[in-house]
Amino acid sequence: MRTFFGYLEREGAGRGNPAVLVRAPKAKRRLPATLDTDQMARLLDFRVDDALSARDKAIMELFYSSGLRVAELVGLRVGDIDLADRTVRVLGKGAKTRIVPVGREALAALRAWLAERPRGAGSQAVTPLFTGPGGRRLSIRAVQLRVAQWARRQGLPMHVHPHMFRHSFATHLLESSGNLRGVQELLGHADIATTQVYTHLDFQHLAKVYDAAHPRARRRPQGAKA
Repeated sequence: MRTFFGYLEREGAGRGNPAVLVRAPKAKRRLPATLDTDQMARLLDFRVDDALSARDKAIMELFYSSGLRVAELVGLRVGDIDLADRTVRVLGKGAKTRIVPVGREALAALRAWLAERPRGAGSQAVTPLFTGPGGRRLSIRAVQLRVAQWARRQGLPMHVHPHMFRHSFATHLLESSGNLRGVQELLGHADIATTQVYTHLDFQHLAKVYDAAHPRARRRPQGAKA
């Protein structure tokens, strides 16, 4: 209504906006879907026996290790990975660059993929890190399909998509460290309010721990007297 009366004012068909002081209801913010640590371990626990599985393992390990967006991952070049320094240089939203640590398992998976990766022309500064058939840069859609396929193959009961790795990375890191500002920097969020959604997930985790452990929080057995 506010927008409609504003339109009438702009068009000269009305004067005053009776809805200007009416607050719109806040939409409920949906919490991001995540995998717990056991589910993530199950997803990543598969044998590498060819170039395709080596590539997919490196993709998923890097997603979880460094909390990358799918567009950031497919945009990586070979030269963006520093195996000695154990970091990856990421071009994020707004063309902002950040340096993110790479974990031990992701490093091992990346080394295995680089050993299998077809050699192409061009310098490492411009050569895509993750490629498909013919040496072309892997598309976002291809990554989405491969992740979903591996999740089904590993017997996970939910649909798994690339952004779920990022959500899981942030949630698990926050649960372990409690360092919201650090998680913000690693995710490349310009506003800490964007990162704060993970504090709700962390609180849910703490609430479950409390309910299960605190003597005054546990439910009484059925039939017990109050």
